Amino acid sequence: MADVLTIEQRGAITHLLLNRPEKRNALNDDLIAALDAFFDDMPKGTRAIVVSGAGGHFSSGLDLSQHVARQPLEVMAHSRNWHRVMAQIAHSQVPVVAAMNGAVMGGGLEFAAACHVRVAEETVRFQMPEGLRGIFVGGGGSVRISRLIGPDRLAEMMLTGRTYPGRDGERLGLAHHVVPEGEALSKAFDLAERIAKNSPTINGFIIQAIAQIGTMSPEAGLYAESLTAALSQTGPDAEEGLRAFLEKRPPNFG
Repeated sequence: MADVLTIEQRGAITHLLLNRPEKRNALNDDLIAALDAFFDDMPKGTRAIVVSGAGGHFSSGLDLSQHVARQPLEVMAHSRNWHRVMAQIAHSQVPVVAAMNGAVMGGGLEFAAACHVRVAEETVRFQMPEGLRGIFVGGGGSVRISRLIGPDRLAEMMLTGRTYPGRDGERLGLAHHVVPEGEALSKAFDLAERIAKNSPTINGFIIQAIAQIGTMSPEAGLYAESLTAALSQTGPDAEEGLRAFLEKRPPNFG
């Protein structure tokens, strides 16, 4: 599994490199297991994570070569495992920045949708081709991608195999930042360095609370917001943030 996912520590930032360039970084069982292992026990001191793909592509999706002989219950179990691993990423206390280039298709887009910040090159190709292959999404796309672009848009992508380039993907919500070809990784690291300077507690609250509040009724969401605000404003990070503001200096959250 170490061969399919390269892990490099750069100070407070951990870089995950999907390393199956001969398959355009298609997500096979070993790669999903390697992601699972990393997010289950990430290196101490990691304040931000950058994910990219080797060989000019982020990920072309699910490795279909592993699925031709599976029975329905086996496919369902495989899908549920994907859901579990993608949830580990989406609910990580440490923000994940995706540097997307080349193919971001099918399961690759489902993976990207679980990341918290997404950078796309102008030449990226967003696609959900499952409908053309006679299969339905199984990695969480019907939920996460629908929340980004709406169920109507996702249905059209799957029915027609439509491809969106980076600028259109940003307009729709598939990316937060668009950069020229070859610049996604450097932009992702710039953003990760900025994120890593935040309070780790606040980063965790932002990821966890906003996702949960988005599923609540307005009144329940407002109550959860107040609770999160109360927790965030009563600890040492809040004291440091206020002190730094009064002293006109950048905060140091340790």
